[in-house]
Parts: sequence; C-alpha cells; structure tokens
Amino acid sequence: MKTERATFAAGCFWHIEEVFEGVPGNISTRVGYTGGKMKDPIYANVCSGITGHVESVEVTFNPEKISYEKLLDIFWNIHDPTTKDRQGPDVGSQYNSVIFYHNESQRRAAMKSKAERQKQMNKKIVTHIKKVTKFWQAEEYHQKYMGKHKKGFFKINQT
Repeated sequence: MKTERATFAAGCFWHIEEVFEGVPGNISTRVGYTGGKMKDPIYANVCSGITGHVESVEVTFNPEKISYEKLLDIFWNIHDPTTKDRQGPDVGSQYNSVIFYHNESQRRAAMKSKAERQKQMNKKIVTHIKKVTKFWQAEEYHQKYMGKHKKGFFKINQT
C-alpha cells in the first residue's frame, strides 16, 4: 500500500487530529510541533511563544483512497484561515494556520487551493504555506486527546 504524509496547523491540534482521524483513507495521525527553531520542544516551550513552532498534525494517508486535495478541502473547512495568532478561544502564535508541504506536488496543490479559497472569502487568508521542517511529536497525553476525553466532540461529516 502506498502512503503519503500531510502536515497541517489550524489551531489546537486536538481538534485537527479529531477531524482527520475520521477521514476515510487516513492511516494514522499524530500531533506535534512544526516550524520552530528549538530542538525537541515540549508543550510548555511551544505555549510560551519563544520557539516559533505551531501545534500541528501529521496525517499519514493512502492517496488511492483520499487525495491530498480532499485533505486540503477539509483543512480549509475546519478553521478560520483569516485569523492570525488565534483560532477561536485559543490565542498565541502556536495556533497559526499553516500548510506544511512535503514535496513540490503538495506545494502546488496548496497554493492552488489557497487561491481558490481566497476567492470565496471576504477577508484575507493569512495561512502560510511552508516546506515541512522537523516534526516533533507532542507528549503522549496529547495524542488522540479528544478520543480519550470527549469522543466525537469535533466529528464532522466528511462525505
């Protein structure tokens, strides 16, 4: 089976992971920190705002069952890409909206989807599109957090 990875930041990683966990074609997810300068950050470091990391989710998926473009559609639909340094009640640079691409094909798809989504918005999209850097897996208690504590709280219809 062929697999690919996609990495997204769209606010609190608990919510993002919950949504992508329920997507057909998803093989696995893990939450962590991407895009910063500190080696091996922990949650307290990232929340301080000094590391430059954002809370992110790495999705391993089967491209024969779900396309990267469909994952991008889901990404745009689960958060407000027009807010900087926050998503809902969560405030801080660690909650910024970022698409981290793993290859040139993903970069092109992300750029295209952002341009298409911008046409539908009346505010400027502030989502960054960046080459993925080291993904630092978050502490175990963050993994599958919503499933452990409030099963189904953030599930949305993916069909």
